[in-house]
Amino acid sequence: MSLHGEIEAFLERTQMPATRFGRLAAGDPRLVGDLRLGRVPGPDLTARLRAFLAAPPVWKPKRRGGAMSARGSNAR
Repeated sequence: MSLHGEIEAFLERTQMPATRFGRLAAGDPRLVGDLRLGRVPGPDLTARLRAFLAAPPVWKPKRRGGAMSARGSNAR
């Protein structure tokens, strides 16, 4: 599987947002978007991404507030 395919599978499996992955793995929140548009990572970045995929940090998706959140809601 290609590196891009591995990243996409990781994102789907963990439900981690692409921007979070890019920020944690490489300090670049636009990384995954750029990869999706054809960016080819160099050997150093590829090594960092593979190391991240091999031993990712513990991360659990959190429900974010939004229209249904009590905070910021107009419901009284």
